[in-house]
Amino acid sequence: MNSINSSPCPATAILLIHCPDSKGIVAAVSEFIYKNNGNITFLGQHVDLSREVFFMRIEWELDQFIIPNEKIGEYFDTLIAKKYDMKWQLHFSHEIPRMAIFVSKMPHCLYDILSRWKSGELKVEIPLIISNHADLEPVARQFGVEFHFFEINGDNKRDQEQAQLELLKKHKVEFITLARYMQILSSEFIQHYQNRIINIHHSFLPAFPGSRPYHSAFERGVKLIGATSHYVTEELDAGPIIAQDIIRVSHADSVADMVRKGRDLEKVILSRSVYHHLQRQILVYQNRTLVFS
Repeated sequence: MNSINSSPCPATAILLIHCPDSKGIVAAVSEFIYKNNGNITFLGQHVDLSREVFFMRIEWELDQFIIPNEKIGEYFDTLIAKKYDMKWQLHFSHEIPRMAIFVSKMPHCLYDILSRWKSGELKVEIPLIISNHADLEPVARQFGVEFHFFEINGDNKRDQEQAQLELLKKHKVEFITLARYMQILSSEFIQHYQNRIINIHHSFLPAFPGSRPYHSAFERGVKLIGATSHYVTEELDAGPIIAQDIIRVSHADSVADMVRKGRDLEKVILSRSVYHHLQRQILVYQNRTLVFS
């Protein structure tokens, strides 16, 4: 695979933390890293004053860190996390996540993600693409990715989702991106990938629902169109939001213009969300996200 940056980056560890707010948290975490000969490269923090909850993302270089990678979590939990009642996640930059892409018939988001992956912008492994239509199999072949077609209807949905889950497990898939996958995932499916399924949709909801939202928005003379990316939850399109953006339109734009601009926005926002997820920049708390970037 080609890379947009050929110079290797030093391996780092990333901690995502939230806990009840109290004095000394930043000092304690920083001291833990400093005393074990780690060099901090990023530290972002936030306090939700209304809930009195502290959030942090901290990243440090591992090349001279004293604690072995496999022991960092154990040491951190014993020495720091228990004291402050922390919930935490530990990630390593050299571990490349494995992502599956789910898609239906619209190719714009799929092409964008695969192009960014091939260029090295998205450091991820893509072992397979899953679809409920066969239309985009040539795109998968073009990029050298396995394609699996699952025809889904009201009678076979549960069985087909179970087969999909088995395939994802076989390929050791860690998270899923819905690149305009026009199927509602069941609660049972979502539970296997909590906060690990990324979706994209236009931002006309709930004002302009249905299959022709751009036509409805055009008739109302909207002046802004947008796109929203979020983690999937059991409540449709109501999961924690990762990224959003808007673009202005006017009376001079036709429905086709609005669709084109909307799809451009969708693919950018979806890829941006995938990037944040890969960089371990997202911390989910209740139904909100903090994106440290």
